[in-house]
Amino acid sequence: MDGSSIARAASEPPVMCHDATATVEALDRLYRSQIEFLQSRFRVYEGGDHGGRARAVYPMARLVVDEDHAPLPSATFGFADQPGVYEGTFTRIDLFRGHLLKQFARIIENHGGPIEVRLSETPIPLPFAFPDGMIVGDGFDAAAMTHLKRHFDMPALALMDDRIVNGELAPEPGEPLPLALFTAPRVDYSLHRLRHYCGTGPDAFQNFVLFTNYQVYVDGFVQRAEALVRDPDSGYTAFVEPGGRVLRKDGTAVGVPASRAPQMPAYHLIRDDHQGVTMVNIGVGPSNAKTITDHVAVLRPNAWVMLGHCAGLRNTQRLGDYVLAHAYHRDDHVLDDDLPVWVPIPALAEVQVSLEQAVADVTGLDPVGVKRIMRTGTVASTDNRNWELREQHEPDRALSLSRAIALDMESATVAANGFRFRVPYGTLLCVSDKPLHGELKLPGMADDFYRRQVAQHLDIGFRTMELLRALPPEQLHSRKLRSFNEVPLQ
Repeated sequence: MDGSSIARAASEPPVMCHDATATVEALDRLYRSQIEFLQSRFRVYEGGDHGGRARAVYPMARLVVDEDHAPLPSATFGFADQPGVYEGTFTRIDLFRGHLLKQFARIIENHGGPIEVRLSETPIPLPFAFPDGMIVGDGFDAAAMTHLKRHFDMPALALMDDRIVNGELAPEPGEPLPLALFTAPRVDYSLHRLRHYCGTGPDAFQNFVLFTNYQVYVDGFVQRAEALVRDPDSGYTAFVEPGGRVLRKDGTAVGVPASRAPQMPAYHLIRDDHQGVTMVNIGVGPSNAKTITDHVAVLRPNAWVMLGHCAGLRNTQRLGDYVLAHAYHRDDHVLDDDLPVWVPIPALAEVQVSLEQAVADVTGLDPVGVKRIMRTGTVASTDNRNWELREQHEPDRALSLSRAIALDMESATVAANGFRFRVPYGTLLCVSDKPLHGELKLPGMADDFYRRQVAQHLDIGFRTMELLRALPPEQLHSRKLRSFNEVPLQ
């Protein structure tokens, strides 16, 4: 089928925008017109009028940076490292409006603008034109999918890779440089995956994210969230659970919880402008940790922190002590192709200070007392849940050489993906057993441990997010996360 027989939405001329609001409004107008066209064509198709092929395309923004507009040396985002032409495609402007306004405002401030907004040549896959999910009938099968592909563009993995964030995209001379870390198809793919894995829409996710590896933390989070929503002075406006149940400030609830728990359920304590707290139970293992952070990253959260349990590796540690990671020994293997293990994962001062301050605030201890219950050092993450069952000389030597003080299966992956995706990250773990010293969790001891420690650990997590929320964006988004030739829009 030749290109002339493809039905398209009405074309619109490029728009030159001189401020962030005009840029975002132009992107939003183009995006809405394109997906509305695609939705209408699909309704016609469902009605039996299959006609020809239909195509909609993503809007794009184009920025020209010359030699005369150098950013301030202290800038952490919203600028280009080198002159050139930068282009990027965009989706779900409604979801990213606040983020885009901030980013484009800083880009125009640093480089003078204007920003050109126009339609790209990148097709919008039909399922991505339905942000809440595309519903098909019970009789939809492989044959129906094959027929649908003849009339609409479908997701193409070739457009959804991470070459930009991995630093692997090398445009030829004269080709545009990437404007943002993710292409629109990559963003749309992750938005749909978040709904699948977490049981809530991406619009519920907040800018401060807690990851955990134990359901008991989620149980405590739910109790605190419901109490905070009912507190008129808390600043929180709603609480969203998997399945879409929403608890409002007046105590009323709409919707019902999920009838079946999703793989990595997410719970959202809502504030205005997405400044609340989301908790995701990622379960056990680095594969889950990579999967969820791959997708949460497109939402551009302000920070994410890992709260969970770990094995203490030092004889001086006690069950219930805290571990503040300032380095990571990566034996998880899931990111080796994207971020080689020789790449250092630095501690971010702003997150580290907030975590340590939160421990002091919640426990009421002075600096000496904090040192008694919390140790700072290297956290090792492994992909072998039963590492204790191997002959001990090899793992003991590796852990000793790395100076590791704790071992888990997720923290290094969460931190490494934070580094890779330019999302500020941190880790505060609680020692729940000491297998090298024969101190394993016994049923009764574990129950008592959970009662005593999880509540305090969660309080520390909440306090950390309050401290991070109070920081200006320029301080929280560390320059440590920038590569040599970084994209302007973070």
